[in-house]
Amino acid sequence: MPTIGVKRDLLFKSLGQQYTDDEFQDLCFAFGLELDEVTTEKQMLTKEQGDVAAAKDASEEIIYRIDIPANRYDLLCLEGLVTGLKVFQGKMKPPQFELSHVPEKERQTMTILPDTAKIRPYAVAAVLRNIEFTQDSYNSFIDLQDKLHQNICRKRTLVAIGTHDLDTLKGPFIYDARKPEDIRFKPLNQTKEMNAVELMEFYSTHAQLKQYLPIIRDSPVYPVIYDSNGVVLSLPPIINGDHSKITINTKNVFIECTATDLTKAKVVLDTIVCMFSSHCAVPFIVEPCNVITTNNETVVYPTLEYRTETISPKKANAYIGVDLESQKLADMLTKMYLEARVEKSGDLSVKIPPTRHDVIHACDIYEDVAIAYGYNNIEKSLPSITQIAKQYPLNKLTEQLREQVAQAGFTEALTFTLCSRDDISTKLNKDIEKTPAVHISNPKTLEFQVVRTTLIPGLLKTLAANKKMPLPLKLFEITDIVVADDEAEVRARNERRLCAVNCNKSAGFEVVHGLLDRVMQLLEVPWKKDEGYYLQATEDPAFFPGRCANILYKNVTIGKIGVLHPTVLHAFELTHPCSVVEFVIEPFV
Repeated sequence: MPTIGVKRDLLFKSLGQQYTDDEFQDLCFAFGLELDEVTTEKQMLTKEQGDVAAAKDASEEIIYRIDIPANRYDLLCLEGLVTGLKVFQGKMKPPQFELSHVPEKERQTMTILPDTAKIRPYAVAAVLRNIEFTQDSYNSFIDLQDKLHQNICRKRTLVAIGTHDLDTLKGPFIYDARKPEDIRFKPLNQTKEMNAVELMEFYSTHAQLKQYLPIIRDSPVYPVIYDSNGVVLSLPPIINGDHSKITINTKNVFIECTATDLTKAKVVLDTIVCMFSSHCAVPFIVEPCNVITTNNETVVYPTLEYRTETISPKKANAYIGVDLESQKLADMLTKMYLEARVEKSGDLSVKIPPTRHDVIHACDIYEDVAIAYGYNNIEKSLPSITQIAKQYPLNKLTEQLREQVAQAGFTEALTFTLCSRDDISTKLNKDIEKTPAVHISNPKTLEFQVVRTTLIPGLLKTLAANKKMPLPLKLFEITDIVVADDEAEVRARNERRLCAVNCNKSAGFEVVHGLLDRVMQLLEVPWKKDEGYYLQATEDPAFFPGRCANILYKNVTIGKIGVLHPTVLHAFELTHPCSVVEFVIEPFV
């Protein structure tokens, strides 16, 4: 959940009303937000950076830090927050965003060249005309871009935003992809011109920008935007050019967004122009741009598209747990920036503005009704259907077995569900290709690459981390593993297993065998070949030859018991013999 910091006095001035901290906190809560902290710039520097020297020169002005829902991109700046709160309080109607009527030939144009498909294929653009910046609104403009970059743009991997002083440039604009050594310009706030190779080296130690370099560093071509005079506007997603940087005196802002996800780019562009068109000479009017795609198709951006959704008042009341008239529901939706009216059919027609890209389903509209009504105002009531709750049978059996296995002298462990590929294959003398594992598509570390298919590696890792403890070490775990299964609905299924390990100076097979017998006794399963359980000798590469057996229940294999192979012990850095029992408990529910 992103957090924005706004100056209290500026916020109250924009809202046209003064509040105490408690009153504003109540207003935020009613609107579905949370006032996280009341602080100052000095306190923030001291707390977050520990920079006492910088904090001495910092302002003592009160700052409200407000938690914003991750999908409410329109509330990530002061302008959007103020507009949303004013509409919620009924102090203003939801603004109507429109495109200016600029003749098509006079619009700014951006042409996307084919080579961009190799690195970053999409681009959108817009112009804010005759904008009036103050220092506070300028800071808010920059801060919104940063918040969007960290949020919906996924740290610039999906979308990168560039804002430029249009009066320093000459259209039409070209979006191309060139070799790094062929791109040369002066980066933002720098005095020296450099090519893209030098730029990458220059910013490799930069505190903020170094994290974005890997996005394009290894590509044979880099994306670049330049005007008709060959002036470079930006090298997305790294940095803009110094030539077209915006200042507090900028009057006309050219906004471009390059992206790997066109939908996200349109959302980002809509959000920026809707928030800051309020500072234009004619508020809420945005000048469109023509973008010529690689298919030679001309597309006009931003779209600023309004759409209408129809919902049933009856369903809205039922889902929320209230009984409100249709007009009351319409009024509450309008408070939430969603203008609504009652149709002749009795249904509600809800207009979704371009600022509310978070509304993608009827349930999102129902949620806004609940927020406007107030969750605390919804009366508590008993369900219309009386039911008696009971514990899920498998979980009940699991809890009962945990107690009994612990009483048998074993200590319970809780290990990670994810593990490395080697943990369930190489270290157990098995082939990963033949192991029915569910693989993580983009693992962040080598330790978490697959979902475990057995509980043994987790317990052996626990033993390895506790080698200094006195012997014997007896551990157990009863939980789920996951195996790939093409016949399952999601092509994978869970299995609840019991696994116990005995580590001692001798193998101690009789210890785990005794535990198995005790568990079966508790489950009232007899030692009988056809109707109960029994052991059948088998070979498994994870176990010592001739020291492994299948556990069968009603002639179906449910697990294994045996002494682990020395190579397995060595792989997990263990020096003492270990015997293991592992079996599925689901058949006994």
